[in-house]
Amino acid sequence: MQTLINLETGDIEEIELTAGEIQEREELHAQAKARETEQDAKAKARASALAKLKKLGLTDKEIAAL
Repeated sequence: MQTLINLETGDIEEIELTAGEIQEREELHAQAKARETEQDAKAKARASALAKLKKLGLTDKEIAAL
């Protein structure tokens, strides 16, 4: 079910989605979830790398220069 709202008139219409439209939405949702998971993994890897550089004694300026 999809809700369409006409902002000019305020009319609200609900329409049924086709099987193809539902599948497309599910695929887009899965792709978005995969991107989010990838971004989280990259952020964790970056934080880990920065922590390791700090442990080696590098300053924030030195790390930023890398």
